[in-house]
Parts: sequence; C-alpha cells; structure tokens
Amino acid sequence: MAKRLMLLILVSIIIIPLVGCESPGHSYRPDENTLYVGSVQTSFPSAYMPWLSREGIAPTIAGMLYDSLFVYDEDSGNYLPAIGREWYYVDEDGEPILTEDGSIDYARLEEIYGDPEQEFLAVKVIIHDTITWSDGEPLTVEDIYYSFDIATNNQLSNHAGALAWTSDLRHKYTNGVLTQQGLFTYDHGAARQGYEIPMEDKDTVIYLHVNKVLGSVTPLFTSVLILPEHVWKPVVTRESQLNSTSPNEEILYHYSHPVGSGRWVLDAEESGSQQIILHRRKDYHRTKEDGSPLIGIDTIKYVLYQEINVAIYALLKGHIDVLSSSVSSNYLRLFENEDDLFVSNAPGQFTQTLVFNLNPVSSERNPMRDLLQNRDFRKAMALAINQEELIARVLDGAGLPASAGLMSASLEEFYNPAADSLPADYSTRIEEANAILDSIVPEKDGDGYRLLGDQRISFQILGSPGEQDVISFLQIQLQKIGIEVKYAAKGTQPESTYLYTSRFDMTLHGVTFSLSNVDIMYPAHFQTLGRTSNYGRLVNEELNNGIHEMRFTLDLNTKYDLIKRIQPMIAEEYYKVPLYTPNVISVARTDRFEGFRVVEGATVMNTESLENLRKTKGGR
Repeated sequence: MAKRLMLLILVSIIIIPLVGCESPGHSYRPDENTLYVGSVQTSFPSAYMPWLSREGIAPTIAGMLYDSLFVYDEDSGNYLPAIGREWYYVDEDGEPILTEDGSIDYARLEEIYGDPEQEFLAVKVIIHDTITWSDGEPLTVEDIYYSFDIATNNQLSNHAGALAWTSDLRHKYTNGVLTQQGLFTYDHGAARQGYEIPMEDKDTVIYLHVNKVLGSVTPLFTSVLILPEHVWKPVVTRESQLNSTSPNEEILYHYSHPVGSGRWVLDAEESGSQQIILHRRKDYHRTKEDGSPLIGIDTIKYVLYQEINVAIYALLKGHIDVLSSSVSSNYLRLFENEDDLFVSNAPGQFTQTLVFNLNPVSSERNPMRDLLQNRDFRKAMALAINQEELIARVLDGAGLPASAGLMSASLEEFYNPAADSLPADYSTRIEEANAILDSIVPEKDGDGYRLLGDQRISFQILGSPGEQDVISFLQIQLQKIGIEVKYAAKGTQPESTYLYTSRFDMTLHGVTFSLSNVDIMYPAHFQTLGRTSNYGRLVNEELNNGIHEMRFTLDLNTKYDLIKRIQPMIAEEYYKVPLYTPNVISVARTDRFEGFRVVEGATVMNTESLENLRKTKGGR
C-alpha cells in the first residue's frame, strides 16, 4: 500500500506541474543524428580538465573526451586496447615474459622477479602509432611520460588522487625534484637503462618500473587519463599548478577548451551551464572490425535537469532520448505500460555497507562509541540486519544480498562462501543477537531499548537524504535487539567534516572489490589510517599481513587463494556490514534509436550502448 501511494504521488509530481507544456507538431529532438541525453545535476561544469573534478557529470564527460592507456575487462581479466596497443612484463633484456599462447607467463615472472634483491617489475607498453589529439597534433609516448611524470610531482599537479594512482610507479619526486626515475622512453633514458628502442619506435614504446604487485599496473593503465604535453607543459608551473583552485587566464582557457584523444570532442562555443554538446571524432584511431566508426551517432547533447521528476517527464514526453543517471526502483511501475521505452535493470557492482567507527581518535571517543570497539557487540548488530527485507522494502526487489566478505558471488574465482557464516534464519539471528547483548548490556528502559548506565544506547547513522529510507528500516530491525539508531545528514563534504576526523558513530558507504582493484582498495578500506576509506580506523595485524602477502605475491593462483582467505577475516570483524547490492535502473526511448545494452554496474548510457546504437526504422 505504501509503495502504491508513493507511485501515485510520483506520477502526480511528474505530470501536474507540466500539463499543457507541449506544442502540437513541435519536435523536441530536431536533429535526427543527435542523441539527446537528460542529466540530473545542480549545474554543468565549466572546466573539463580530467584531473580537476570527480563530482557530478564531470568525470563522465572527461572519460569521453580523453582516453587512458587501456580499459580493464572484468569478464576476461584482460586490458583492452585504448591508447595502448599491447603491453607485457619484460626480463632484464627487455624481452616479453609470455607463454606460447601470448598470455603472461606467471611462473617465469616469479622465477625472474621473485628474488628479494629485485626491487621492481619492468613493464613495456606499445601505443598505437595513428593517434592524434583533437587539435591534430600526434599523440606519442612523450605524452604518456608527461602525464605519469606530473602525476608523481605534486609541486606541479597539486592532485592527491594522482599520487594515489601512481603510488606503485617507481618514479618519485621530493619537493619537486626527481629522485627516482621509473619511466623510460627513447628521449628519457631508455638506452642508459638498457632498453634498446629503435628510432622507428621512438614515439610508440615506453618502459615502466612498478612495485612488485600484480595489480600495480591497473591504476596506471585505467585511471590516469592521458594529457597532451604540448598543451599543459608550457603553462603549468609551481605557481600555476595543473589542478588549480585559482587558475590564471591561460590555464582557465585550457580547462574550458579541452584537447583530448577520446572518441568525442567538446563543442566549447555551444556548451554552457544548461547543455553540453559533444561531436564524434571522425579521425578516432579505433574502429569496428569492418573499418566503420565505433560509434554511429554524430552528436550527443546533454540537457540539464535539476530535478529527477522533471527529467523523467521530459523522457516520457519525448523531449530527450535517454537519462544518463540511474533512477529509483520506485519508478519501475511507472514505466511498465509505456510504449517506446527500454528499461535496464542491470545487476549492480557496489555493495551498500554500514560502517562502524570502532577506533576513533582519542578526542572523539565516548562511552557509546566505546561499545563499538567490542567485536561481539558489532556481531549482534550484524545479526539483526535482514538484507532480504531491505531489498524488498527499500529496493522493491531490485537488488541482491551481499556477502559479508564483500566480494560478489558472481566472481566465482575469488568469492569465498565461508565468509557468510551467520545463520540464514532471521529469527535465529535475532535470538543469537539478543543473547550476545544480554551478556554485554542487559539493562533496558521502558521502551525496550538497552541502557548503558542510565542512558539509552543510541547511535547516529550518517547518510544522504536519499538514504533516509534504508536508515528508517535499519531503525526497525535494530529495535528488535534494543539498539536505537537515528538518521544524521552527512552534508556536502562528509569525509573532511566527519569521516576523516572520527566525528561519527556509523555511516553508509558503498564499496566495490574485484581482482582489478583489491591491491589498492583492500589497504585503503582496512589497513591504512588517515585520509582513506578506512573511516572507522580498523587495525587488525592478521588482516594486514594477509593483505600484504596478497599484494606482493607474483603467483596468480596464490593471489586468488589469498583473496579468498582474506574474505572471512573481513567478515569476522563486523566492521563494514553489508546491507545489499542494488541494481542499476535506467531508461531510454526507442522511437528514434535502438540497440541499447544492459551492462552490469552501468546505466543504459554506457559504452556498449553507444557502440551499438542505430536509428530505428521509421524513427523520427
């Protein structure tokens, strides 16, 4: 009944304010070769330098204007070509360490680099020789060198994220001075290092020295969007840094007039605070197997909407072709009987968790938070959380239960079911949880809530306005064991305001772990203290040792086994307790374009869709 009432309210909100807005015979999508995309934001960015902003639509647009070296394919575990054409680990002579079928020879890799005296892995990257920047200048490995080099030099980049991306690259600066070189091209010391690069390959070959971690190449290959040296090197100085909060006129111009190597180019003159227009690059170096363009659409026009209901109305009435953002499961019934709609209900990749502040800094400790240091207390709270009910009530069934080891069960090579050791029967769980708490805090008040001394045990959960629903149901579930929780608004900068400073009891936090990111994400979430995702400041030496061993083994099978071994350790801490893995729900019209694809963890506005879209026969 509540969901039906919510649906009626949503329909009213969408329709009533806009009735009568249509003009008969008027085309809201006048250009038949343009894909009109609705984007729900407070405003569109005016700067498109890819390292400048990670909020809103900015990283999406940056990823369309710029390319990384490779794209990681979770299904195959391979790095697919982008700027890079191929890569491999090499031996001391620069020869590829490959098996006969062309895959990485991990046995030989361990044989060569397993010696503790070997301090790094050597990697050779070969890029395509036909790439140009959007201003026509050729892209060479000197652009790769510049991008990685400035990423490691915070005096010029002023970008903490870039330091994280390159943390496993053995190329280091101290106070703006290069103290260790780990990048080598024809023009940057390759011959001195013993890497012979023929003159004809000088623009396409680069060698990297990375830490002896199999995942060390992942952020270098996939997170760093490559910058044009000829654009940025002349204007970036210690006084005018790349990531500048007060850019001078020259840098500000380059922020708003990006020169990239991606599939799209910005129409800077027509784009602004209300719309962003991208044109397909006809000279993009990658094509389909038959030589035709990867993308058949000429232009994408992003249209700003500040309210999701208005954006949905615009879609239903044909003002736009697709929404770029996901929508709540509340809207699924609204779309059921609509013609010309493609609804994507894609499996999600991130897990929503409840994070406990179990080890706050001394100045933020109090008797209530001291309870969270008790692992059994946290276990009792984990037992009381009913994922199936949250999925049914909060997500309308559009999601899946998540493993306590926080690894998706769909990743069969890495998922360890032993991490999910709590009883399946919810009544049994509640009984066990209450038994645990009766031994720790047995006294209750007249409303059935447990007491610490004469004070009701009560915690605040940081969340966004859109997360109040899940917190409301957590209130109901945790009340069953006598624990009170309340919603607390996390604001616009929760990390600096609350999370990094230990000024919270609990928080909601989405996490994603896979083979491609565990080398970085496991330490960030469970090991490193400070400005990391280890918000509750967990310290567990056994877990730390397991993560360290997993990171530095060069045997892939051993790495898989260690990832499995780590998951029960994570689960048994009851530190980041899973709530659910939500589906990604998105929607597009099919009256003008067809070929939209459902991609795990993505909205319908994804790369596969763009590569497959074609005009609908008879479309308008």
